Amino acid sequence: MAINREKKTELVALYKEQIASSSAIVFTDYRGASVPQINALRARLRSNGTSYMVTKNTLLELALQQSGRTIDLGDLVEGPSAVAFVGEDIGKGVKALTDWIRETGGEVIKVKGAILENDVINAANTASLADLPTREQMLATLLGTIMAPASKLVRVINEPGASLARVLKARAEQEAA
Repeated sequence: MAINREKKTELVALYKEQIASSSAIVFTDYRGASVPQINALRARLRSNGTSYMVTKNTLLELALQQSGRTIDLGDLVEGPSAVAFVGEDIGKGVKALTDWIRETGGEVIKVKGAILENDVINAANTASLADLPTREQMLATLLGTIMAPASKLVRVINEPGASLARVLKARAEQEAA
């Protein structure tokens, strides 16, 4: 079905908006997926800050160029494509996508690859993005790293008083016996 110039302009603008708010873009081959399956995937991804849409390959390439990303997409844009625009939490978004694919048997939707910044990543390496820690895990790790010296300092400062209290308690128990 041919689309008119106005619709193409709208799609390019929509793609540019999605690209600007995405930390990663995952390309998938959606042949074989039914509309209810794609809607279920969209719902799951939406809850993880990721949007999923069927795209026109040439218009997506144009949007990438207009966004300042001159990337050779190669095999990523061969055949029909649906794209997951992953929000700020790459690990969470890609994990939700790969988990859904695994739950449906892995035959319905296949990952072709991804764009991370200005680098094209193959399908195998895209799957490894799911192993990245989530934003919450990274913040917890960072907080633990920041708090460790302060916790250690507090223990060092409290130790002489605690030692004195233990000695006095032992002495009191010894005299009571």
